[in-house]
Amino acid sequence: QVQLVESGGGLVQSGGSLRLSCAASGSSFGISAMGWYRQAPGKQRDLVARITRDGTSNYADSVRGRFIISRDNGKNTVYLQMNSLKPEDTAVYYCNVRKWGLDDWGPGTQVTVSA
Repeated sequence: QVQLVESGGGLVQSGGSLRLSCAASGSSFGISAMGWYRQAPGKQRDLVARITRDGTSNYADSVRGRFIISRDNGKNTVYLQMNSLKPEDTAVYYCNVRKWGLDDWGPGTQVTVSA
């Protein structure tokens, strides 16, 4: 099991930027992908962005061109740079790590974008 520590959430005005970080404890051996999901009140948890160990990334259509995901394999850390934020980006953002085919989740960090 991987322990995940998230940081970087908060309140920002529409058009602003935030950077989320997620550090995974332990060895990176076996980690195939790291990513971010989000869940707004009353909605399901959806993929925001995901990046594999070799750097291949994919994004939800709603954030492509505005968000950038990156990872530092040496630090077992994944980042999400969020630009041009919109009120509809407001949600709890969860870090996800897939290790040996199993998913681990962070506790979530709130991102609120005011109009």
